[in-house]
Amino acid sequence: MDYVFQFGVVAENLPLLLRGVRTTCILTGLAIVLGTALGVLCAYLQAAGWRVVRTVVRGYVEFIRNTPFLIQIFFIAFSVPDLVFTGGQLLGTRLVLRIEPMTAAVIGMTISLGGYATEIVRGGIDAVSRGQIEAGRALGLSGMRIFRLIVLPQAVRIAYPSLASQYVLLMLGSSVVSAIAVEELTGLMNTLRSTTFRDFEFVFAVTLLYLAMSLAFRAALAGVYWIAFLRGRPAEAAAR
Repeated sequence: MDYVFQFGVVAENLPLLLRGVRTTCILTGLAIVLGTALGVLCAYLQAAGWRVVRTVVRGYVEFIRNTPFLIQIFFIAFSVPDLVFTGGQLLGTRLVLRIEPMTAAVIGMTISLGGYATEIVRGGIDAVSRGQIEAGRALGLSGMRIFRLIVLPQAVRIAYPSLASQYVLLMLGSSVVSAIAVEELTGLMNTLRSTTFRDFEFVFAVTLLYLAMSLAFRAALAGVYWIAFLRGRPAEAAAR
């Protein structure tokens, strides 16, 4: 039996798909802000912390880089509440922790991005000239002020292209959170597929939406880079 394409059903449900796009963008935006902050903090601790702290941070990074994102999400959404409940029973109390799907998704995406951002920012920190750090010390600046005023701005500028690529991958990887019932773009697509039985149409439409989001996201990140680092530096911009 020949398959008859019916894209009209996609048009009818386009507002629902766009709601999924909005949810995906919200998840990604929150995770970028929180995950980048976490990555910068961990990179600083790796550079200036005690050996025990550096070991803990290194263990966190290796855990994130060597375990599937889906398993990390499952652990946060399902295993952590079970651990809290079990711990409460051992202590003779009834502790119940409920993590909403959206909250679990933001936490998972933040922790995942933080692990990768740590290594990216640390690479940027290592690329900063040691002479500038010594100059800051000669001026009597504290270690925190040297990091904040001298090292971090240059490290972020060096690491930004790699961070931007990681942000796009994070946005695309957010489709995984549909597995814990988050109604982002992929989650809504699966719901529509199961209720309309129009698999090809919705998969094709959502593929185009992800492509459009990726291109728009890359353009926005390139604009941020130009505004933050290249505007007012025409000679350097031309060299690039």
